[in-house]
Amino acid sequence: MSTHFDCIAIGGGSGGLAAARRAASHGARAAVIESDRLGGTCVNVGCVPKKVMWNAAHTREVVERAPDFGFDVALNGFDWDTLVARRAAYIERLNGIYGRNLDKDGVTLIEGHARFVDARTVEVNGTRYTADHFIIATGGRPSWPGVPGAELGIDSDGFFELGTQPRRAAVVGAGYIAVELAGVLAGLGTETTLLVRRHAPLRNFDELIQEGLQEALPEHGVNLVTEFTPAAVERGADGTLTLRAEDGRSVDGLDTVVWAVGRHANTDDLGLDAAGVAMDDAGQVPVNEWQESNVSGIYSLGDVTGRIPLTPVAIATGRRLADRLFGGQHDRRMDFENVPTVVFSHPPIGTVGLTEAEAQQQYGDAVTCFSTRFVAMDYALSEQKPRTRMKLVTVGEEQRVVGCHVIGVGADEMLQGFAVAVRMGATKRDFDETVAIHPTSAEEMVTMT
Repeated sequence: MSTHFDCIAIGGGSGGLAAARRAASHGARAAVIESDRLGGTCVNVGCVPKKVMWNAAHTREVVERAPDFGFDVALNGFDWDTLVARRAAYIERLNGIYGRNLDKDGVTLIEGHARFVDARTVEVNGTRYTADHFIIATGGRPSWPGVPGAELGIDSDGFFELGTQPRRAAVVGAGYIAVELAGVLAGLGTETTLLVRRHAPLRNFDELIQEGLQEALPEHGVNLVTEFTPAAVERGADGTLTLRAEDGRSVDGLDTVVWAVGRHANTDDLGLDAAGVAMDDAGQVPVNEWQESNVSGIYSLGDVTGRIPLTPVAIATGRRLADRLFGGQHDRRMDFENVPTVVFSHPPIGTVGLTEAEAQQQYGDAVTCFSTRFVAMDYALSEQKPRTRMKLVTVGEEQRVVGCHVIGVGADEMLQGFAVAVRMGATKRDFDETVAIHPTSAEEMVTMT
């Protein structure tokens, strides 16, 4: 096997795979180094298995609402083991597909842990490999709190290793991972409490989203506890866990405590010092707009950079970098503005662009917002009437749309098209002049006044 390559991606997750495969498509000799399963966080302990679990929880909700439409149904039980086994088989198939795609594209897979020897050499299992270009795409892993008894809980990776369904669970964290895991557990029948340190979860999202989520969480079975700073976890004589707060409050009788308190970069033991690669205090690899580190020929992308940790962002960044390095597209780079994202909460959240607060900080009095609340037709025949919320943030006399935010049924699917419009600089008039598709929730986005 050749030990010199034009390009070596360290990390077989979304970003590294995308960069190496695109480089190979341009004729480069490319390799990927990975010590674990192909696909990285997203495929193995992130987006994909999470969405499987979300779909399961959503299916239960639909079955429970079936009588609203005249169906005589009964939910006779739920087999956690069956779901976990089928999910694992699906992930294993995806791992195989990733491997076959590398073979098809002529990308060499090197299995093992990479460590830099110098700026042009890495060592894996005793063999040294050199490259003209190295791409650090090692992703991140869950952080743990430094409180006594923290090890009695699990992190988001551990969530996907649960062999049995918890009867009572606490999820600690205010970000999208915490919100999603709490929603899945509650949706599948676990008595679930979400604990956040401040006044609300998703504090970086638009205020409309925060308000809508706080309204939706109890409607979907999640008990939200705010201003809760964990101090310790203890195991009682009966085997259950107690999560204690600094102010003396506690949550008792828990089977599981899930820590979703952030993530940090996978840069330990990469030997970056030997290559002269600079890291910040969080262990991330800072890069410029071209994904270049401080060392010529060494690049970084994806979660390890700490910038918009989303799978599609890593993929897009990797492909653009390879296009520039090997495809002759000298100005090709990632634009990190107006990146759409979805939170698979219950109901889902979709957002792109600036929040109202961000827009006001940037544009001041030139900001005009439009919003609406309504009951989606999914609940037209139900006694339960959850509200969908939407907001458009516009700036200037032309009312250019710089932000689009929605929480409600279908938000995950409808946002993609509106993200295209925002990226193209659409105005409120463009939205208004678009004929609505009726009856849908999405039509509300083009009929807002």
